Amino acid sequence: MFRKIVSNKLIILQILFLVLIRAFENELFYDPFLDFFKKDFANLSLPAVKFFPLITGLFFRYSLNTFFSLCIIYVVFKEISLLKFAAALYCFLFLLFICIFIYIVFFAVGNYNWILFYIRRFLIQPLFLLLFVAGFYYQKQR
Repeated sequence: MFRKIVSNKLIILQILFLVLIRAFENELFYDPFLDFFKKDFANLSLPAVKFFPLITGLFFRYSLNTFFSLCIIYVVFKEISLLKFAAALYCFLFLLFICIFIYIVFFAVGNYNWILFYIRRFLIQPLFLLLFVAGFYYQKQR
């Protein structure tokens, strides 16, 4: 019973860290899109951005979310093979989404604001955690 309580506390603590990352995003990360996407952005032109601070901020934020998400996956499933698989997926998906993000922000001609909105969401929020936990749970039940 003690292990179950400790495990739940670990998950709650890790989720708290994910919430704190979100709560202090303005202070921790350079992201000119925070205010941009709070407006009616559908037909606005993209804000001016600094390439290196933007990409390093996204990488740092994604890394923090990934670390705490992988910790939660390990606490929930306690399988190294699932942890390795999830880590590989996180790496692959970061490379895929950051390439799309860079292309849209710096090279695309036209209005891709909605695509950018969703790509950025996957980069800055732990949405993959929800997908992976549900998918791994379903796989274990089968």
